[in-house]
Amino acid sequence: MRQQDARNLSMVMDFYELTMSNGYFVGQDLDTRVVFDVFYRANPDGGGYSIFAGLEQIVDYIRNLQFTAEDISYLREQGIFAEEFLDYLARFTFRGDVYALPEGTVMYPGEPIVTVVAPLIDAQLIETAVLLEVNHQSLIATKTRRICNAAAGRAVSDFGARRAHNMDAAVYGARAAVIGGATSTATVLAGQMFDIPVSGTMAHSWVMFYKDEFTAFEKYARLYPDATVLLVDTYDVLHSGVPNAIRVAKEVLEPMGKRLKGIRLDSGDLAYLSKRARKMLDDAGLKDCRIVASNSLDEFTIQSLVRQGACIDSFGVGERLITSKSEPVFGAVYKIAAVEEDGMFDPRIKISENVEKITNPGWKQIYRVYDENHKAIADLLAGRDEEIETSGEVEYVDPNKPWKRRVFTGCTFVPLQQPVFIDGRFVGTTPSVKEIAKYVERQLSEEIWEEEQRFENPHKHYVDMTPSYYKMKNELLASARFEG
Repeated sequence: MRQQDARNLSMVMDFYELTMSNGYFVGQDLDTRVVFDVFYRANPDGGGYSIFAGLEQIVDYIRNLQFTAEDISYLREQGIFAEEFLDYLARFTFRGDVYALPEGTVMYPGEPIVTVVAPLIDAQLIETAVLLEVNHQSLIATKTRRICNAAAGRAVSDFGARRAHNMDAAVYGARAAVIGGATSTATVLAGQMFDIPVSGTMAHSWVMFYKDEFTAFEKYARLYPDATVLLVDTYDVLHSGVPNAIRVAKEVLEPMGKRLKGIRLDSGDLAYLSKRARKMLDDAGLKDCRIVASNSLDEFTIQSLVRQGACIDSFGVGERLITSKSEPVFGAVYKIAAVEEDGMFDPRIKISENVEKITNPGWKQIYRVYDENHKAIADLLAGRDEEIETSGEVEYVDPNKPWKRRVFTGCTFVPLQQPVFIDGRFVGTTPSVKEIAKYVERQLSEEIWEEEQRFENPHKHYVDMTPSYYKMKNELLASARFEG
């Protein structure tokens, strides 16, 4: 089951994609093949890395890309498209190639995440959909990973649906959150669609509906004796909530042979309240009762709670996760890198007064470079057909310090991009969300340096270039001409 099953999302595109495609069609350029790269320029929140997410939804979009009779009728009403172009769209199917990092790959600014090699119109029409999936899910996955790192081994659950920007953001944000390390979500549709564990307790309204707090807790415990987690801050955490939770554990659950699974704190001084609640629970013989905390949490508040020794076993994180409140824009872009001429791909480069906006030209490959301990020491950009001789020293260029001679010795070079579509035919794989999450965890625990994962002043991961690729880029820069 997919959320888009009952709707055609093909028209989720910027209008200029259609006006440009119409222009290419009228100009007889529709079959010229081009290369477009998706990349981004900076990690969110000043972090040391990002996590790629959203590839499955890109695949779904491209596989289902079609224009219905209603779509064609709407476009005809705009009064600017050639009728022959509309006939072409009515028969359209994607014919290109797509290469991408495996979903869940730890990635860095400036390197190609997704590369589209396709006829010009095909490449142009998918721009918006590709970007919105990369930008949204990569942002949420990266933010969630920061939150999970701050939690220092404690479980993190996505509680963000009601604060998400719409239904799609809630569902696919939950998917991205689990890729980033969350253990569960409160969003039921995401659990159903992606086989994600769902979790939840009760709202304050449940407690307030009944005549008193104990009655509310008792009814809930009798309904869900194997999963009783009680929200204890409706009235007074220490003088009412926790004592009533303990009473329910003793008078309701234990006679049934059950244990109180947990309590949830959703307001107040969470560090202080959790410590006091922990002692009360322990003194009552409920050392196995877990304490869950929520209430506008993010990586910084969680890090502070952990440093204060808060007795919190897991965190429910909502608005600041699902919206990535501290930096809500990921900033991936879709730029042309090459145009096919006489059977060869001629590189293209975008020049800018802002150095960070100068693009890396040409059809290229990105390698992850591992040392003898299989630690990722750098990434390496090379021409697509460039062969790297790894038997001895491998020379490379640090584009920030090109005057220095640099070599890799005894390293392994692993190409990161893999084929996803060839000639419009899907050839990739669609791992489950749980499998993608395990892939993320393995990279961060085994391959990526801890220094890159810290919040403050993270180590910069180097994205280097082969000498021939660096030479090609600089020749393009040198040959650029400006007018005015």
